[in-house]
Amino acid sequence: MIQQLMIFGSSFVIALSGAMVPGPLLTVTISESARRGAMTGPLLIVGHGILELLLLIAIMMGLAPFLSRDSVFIATAIAGGCFLGWLSFSMFRDLPSLNIATNTTNSSERNLVFSGALMSLANPFWIVWWATIGIGYIVYASGFGVWGVFSFFTGHILADLAWYAFVSAAISKGRHVLNDNIYRWLIGICATLLMIFAAFFIITGIQKFL
Repeated sequence: MIQQLMIFGSSFVIALSGAMVPGPLLTVTISESARRGAMTGPLLIVGHGILELLLLIAIMMGLAPFLSRDSVFIATAIAGGCFLGWLSFSMFRDLPSLNIATNTTNSSERNLVFSGALMSLANPFWIVWWATIGIGYIVYASGFGVWGVFSFFTGHILADLAWYAFVSAAISKGRHVLNDNIYRWLIGICATLLMIFAAFFIITGIQKFL
């Protein structure tokens, strides 16, 4: 029991420190929370968590060597960068017509759970984390049986949930004082960050290939 609590606690702290680092998922959480409210972060993490659970199972079934290949990183970096670039372009394109009222209504068309999974897949360093730190933790936790792995994954996903729920709640609380101009600035900043991530991922993938 003590070992499981230690695994849970250390997994929570490590995952929390990673979750707080700016990335595509955090950027989308901020932009969508301004439109959709406090449940944005938790719903995105549901999709993120489902994907991570599937990846955890795949790793335990022998996928680890595949994830460690340079070709996987290159393909993920370039494909993910292109996806983020397209998303950023779409946000910039819609920027002049955006307003809080219409986007609060129309944003329900987007599936946040699916978006959470997509944003994770678009980040090649998410796969790198699982191919290195994640695998090491799984090997260690599995030494304590199923409950050890359960403690690791529970601590990991609860850290993500805690941080993204906090971010969404903070943004949602502030959206009531946002006017359309401030809202467009916020979306513009998020779109710019996504474009920077896109360029960084594509350049990193190309450099790795060369």
